Amino acid sequence: MSSFTESKSVTGLSQTQSRWLEALKYIGLTLLTLLWLLPVIAALITSFRTMDDITLNGFWSLPSQLVLDNFITAWTNARVSRYLLNSFIITLPALVGMLFLSSLSAYALARFRFRGNLFLYFMYVAGTMLPFQILMLPVFRLTNALGLFDTYAGLILIHTAFQLGFCTFVLRNFMRTVPHEILDAARVDGCSEFRIYWQIILPLTLPALAALATLEFTWVFNDYLWAIILLRSDTLRPVTAGLATLRGQFNTDWPVITAGALLATIPTLIVFVFLQRYFIQGLTLGSSK
Repeated sequence: MSSFTESKSVTGLSQTQSRWLEALKYIGLTLLTLLWLLPVIAALITSFRTMDDITLNGFWSLPSQLVLDNFITAWTNARVSRYLLNSFIITLPALVGMLFLSSLSAYALARFRFRGNLFLYFMYVAGTMLPFQILMLPVFRLTNALGLFDTYAGLILIHTAFQLGFCTFVLRNFMRTVPHEILDAARVDGCSEFRIYWQIILPLTLPALAALATLEFTWVFNDYLWAIILLRSDTLRPVTAGLATLRGQFNTDWPVITAGALLATIPTLIVFVFLQRYFIQGLTLGSSK
């Protein structure tokens, strides 16, 4: 009886300690989350303030009034609407091109055995490890020689080419998990290789494609390096390069600049909200298989 009472008290003590540890963990995670969100909260508050309010009361003071004119000014006068349209013109074709081409190469590398298979696969992997910065001058001279400098096509092709390695790496590993019996049965029924790829492989790799689409849309949409190197005309600039010019047009109007930056984040947030189910599934399904 005494041993039972002693073990019960020890168990109760451990439960109390575990509750305190859980509470401390949640408090710590909450503080870290607020710390991470602090710049976003500051930008959101700044976008609803006036420049006079910031000048008189300071940046970290509570706003005296909230206004919506900064978003209207950023959308119209600062041409954020045009910059966002340019970003979609560049991002969507590049996204379709890289997913289609990488899925074709991944299907060949995953389902066919031929000499040089591993060499090609390692070449794709090695391409993802190459820093973009060391290729700025060669890419600039290439696009200039081909007549693609300061065009949508040049930027679209560069994004497509540079992301093929990573997309092929992910899709190839995912396609290898598809049972080969399904493909053999389709070949027995007379399916061509392209029909097998289009009607069997692509639907089965939809989670991986959605995860890649989310990542690649974010990366290409938020690209700044290639935009400032390969584009010169202000009418062609995507939103990242366009926002960099706002400081010159509105030298001290930080509320307009932050309002434009917040408007630029809306498309990527929408894409992640609608594809997050497939994104999480694509990240975890391959590991479980």
